[in-house]
Amino acid sequence: MVAASALYDIPGPKTRGRHRLYSLLALVGIAGLLSWVGYELVATGQFSYTKWNPFQYKGIQRLLWHGLLNTLKAFGLAAAFALAFGVLFAAGRLSEHRPVRWFSTLVVEFFRAMPLLVMIFFIFVAMKVQPLWALVAGLTLYNGSVLAEVFRAGILAVPRGQREAAYALGMRKTQVMRHVLVPQANRAMLPSIISQLVVALKDTSLGFLITYEEFLHAGKLIATNLDYDLPFIPVVMVIAPVYIGMCLLLSWLAYAVERRGRRSVRLRGGPAVAPAGVPMGSPPEVGEHPVGQT
Repeated sequence: MVAASALYDIPGPKTRGRHRLYSLLALVGIAGLLSWVGYELVATGQFSYTKWNPFQYKGIQRLLWHGLLNTLKAFGLAAAFALAFGVLFAAGRLSEHRPVRWFSTLVVEFFRAMPLLVMIFFIFVAMKVQPLWALVAGLTLYNGSVLAEVFRAGILAVPRGQREAAYALGMRKTQVMRHVLVPQANRAMLPSIISQLVVALKDTSLGFLITYEEFLHAGKLIATNLDYDLPFIPVVMVIAPVYIGMCLLLSWLAYAVERRGRRSVRLRGGPAVAPAGVPMGSPPEVGEHPVGQT
């Protein structure tokens, strides 16, 4: 039996038959596309021993491992600095002081609109910064500006009554932000934060344009080697799953953090309630008077 839904009518036998037909045609089309891609790869010799032979050498493996570590290093630094940048300028945009709010808005809007590659090249060429720090600085300025908007939008998304109730209890602004607004906004902000960190992870590949020896730079050195018959496609087939795996790991981490955040004292049952002095429904003892009577 198909469960009823209030959003749409339950499909009948003919509609279910059409859906199965569309699904079958889609599967056939996808299988045909994958078969054609595989045939072209085999026909052009992308699975030949010559193109895949380099990956068995220790030197090539060390080159890829060194590039992967450099990618993770740049990403770790950029993620930490971008989060700090985002928190700082989100607080500035939410400030009650107009000059602070205007300055923070100007900085965030400028670096958010500036192309990332232009910032990296400017820092690397004009300011003579080392490749690692030029890449980290560009990623920090761009992703930090985007995260500042994410933080600001998440804070403003909390119902206004929560803030007013906290002020009514006598809390200061920092206490309201730390104990009331930020904990409630975390759930709404977390998916966007992780999505932006995934973008930062993928954008570390721009480092090869300024000769930073990251993962894609290592792959480029292998793919352009004439001794290995230019194994461009094999390099892509090795590097792409690693990037996808790291992005999936970030998404899994975000899901784990979000699931952990959903657990609260209320959901776990909370602390045990102390038993009442008088059982409910029992009359008071002799000599005792009900509340409010003398």
